[in-house]
Amino acid sequence: METENAPLQSVALPASVTVKKLSELLHLPVASIITELMKNGILATINEEIDFETASVIASDLGFETKPAEEEIAEGQMTLEGLNSLILEEKGSGKNLSPRPPVVTILGHVDHGKTTLLDTIRKASVAAGEAGGITQHISAYQVKKHKELITFVDTPGHEAFSAMRKRGLSIADIAILVVAADDGVRPQTKEVIEYLKEHKLPVIVAINKIDKPDAKPERVKQELAEHGILFEDWGGDTMCTEISAKNNINIDKLLDNILLIAEVEDFRADNKRDGFAIILESHLDPQKGPVATALVRTGTLKVGQDIIASTTFGRIRRIEDFAGRSLEQAGPSVPATIYGFNDTPAVNDVVQVVGGKSLARMRSKEALLKDTTKTKTAKIQGEEGEEIKKLTLVLKADVQGSLEAIEQILSEVGSDEATLSIVSSGVGSITESDVRIASSANALIVGFNTEPTPVAKRLAEGKVDIVTYNIIYKLVEDIKEKLTDLLPPEIVRTDSGRLSVLAVFKTGKHDMIVGGRVSEGKMLRGSLIEVKREDEIVGNGRMTNLQQNKQNADEVGQGNECGVVFEGNVKIQVGDTLLCYKEEEKRRTL
Repeated sequence: METENAPLQSVALPASVTVKKLSELLHLPVASIITELMKNGILATINEEIDFETASVIASDLGFETKPAEEEIAEGQMTLEGLNSLILEEKGSGKNLSPRPPVVTILGHVDHGKTTLLDTIRKASVAAGEAGGITQHISAYQVKKHKELITFVDTPGHEAFSAMRKRGLSIADIAILVVAADDGVRPQTKEVIEYLKEHKLPVIVAINKIDKPDAKPERVKQELAEHGILFEDWGGDTMCTEISAKNNINIDKLLDNILLIAEVEDFRADNKRDGFAIILESHLDPQKGPVATALVRTGTLKVGQDIIASTTFGRIRRIEDFAGRSLEQAGPSVPATIYGFNDTPAVNDVVQVVGGKSLARMRSKEALLKDTTKTKTAKIQGEEGEEIKKLTLVLKADVQGSLEAIEQILSEVGSDEATLSIVSSGVGSITESDVRIASSANALIVGFNTEPTPVAKRLAEGKVDIVTYNIIYKLVEDIKEKLTDLLPPEIVRTDSGRLSVLAVFKTGKHDMIVGGRVSEGKMLRGSLIEVKREDEIVGNGRMTNLQQNKQNADEVGQGNECGVVFEGNVKIQVGDTLLCYKEEEKRRTL
């Protein structure tokens, strides 16, 4: 036991640390750390991260003196910005460069036919396999035209997936903007146009559904021109192809235009160097473990290489192309499915080859300490005891991209009176660990394209609610509805009339009987009453009975005299005015 004069034990803490790692640094059980966190109003699981400030408070409460650790940047750790710079340098040097397929992203408003276009190009049906007919994942594919390969990156059109659309643009060489000829420029179309202006990519506009009776391609061109998209035949530099994706009209022409731009731009990369790739998607397969879809930006990835992607590492044990065919290696612009990571990497992480497994593990741990963006601790109470209703969630999704999109849109949901707290999130099935977290945090478990394991389902029975969805906007709508239910109702007041008090007939212990004339509107039995004296409201109460000519009445109109039985917190006087009104509760919306 420490004495009063015993010096505090000093501990160096990193900028970000998991609960488990903090317990190791303090040489204390994990349960002690979690308990102390809860005392401070914070919910955190064993693998969640807390920042230095929070960790320092917890350590101090447990009798430690803290100081920042001298952390080193993970040597050679590639970032997305660093990779983009490397590719620019590579292009500028012109050394060891070989032609590579163009990377094309398909963008546009939901239901304008992006996925149908890809279906037609690939001669496969994808739209039917997506719940609600909406593409909800990023997918990458390759097609061949005139013996030339083209890589397509498909991104969702729904408003919830703006981050995924941005990602598609960040890795693309050419953008195809799909606009329906019968619908024109829509909200996501405008959003995409702004992205295109920012990234300055070569653009081909595909005006789709030209076979529909109400198709108006010229009107679409005019609308696009109003937003800064000018076509070649209008004096601009944007190519335009009028198509019907459903009926395969002018699809070959669209592909020819892509190859024409690729020929002019002359896309090249160094396929001799070790590979660098961008994670497009990842998920946890129950049989195969962590699976990542990546697009190789430069160099070549090979089976057997040790790799790292930010906080994850591993050895490539299998590479597959977009069709599931096994590959020994994947070069520039190739979409590849990679098996062998120790955990699911995050979307947008850079995959790079490292010298050995031990080095990969070391670098991933260093990167983990640097990564302060994934902290998911949640305050149990509002600041200074303020009354804030909170909906607490444990969120699981099938893949990282879906999880990211859901978290993005849910971050914008809520108000000052009803907030949303995600205490835990992850990829894969809903497990017994998720149920335990939800139980301790009194949380609802929400799954997207995933289901609870049998063990988790049994553990949750009667204790934790689990809801699952396969359409993202349905999930969001239901969460909004649950938050709305937490809001206190809006009180709507409706004034009905005024009574000038002419006489006080009886003053009881709890009520009064007064008489007067209705000067405005009408008096309604059962109404609420405000008592106005001169220009000031002096009290309030309720009308329990109303009489006219000594007969009970439901209402008495303007100009008539009546008697009122009043219950309230003030004694009415002759000359007062009684303001008659009703209040109704109205359900609020976010």
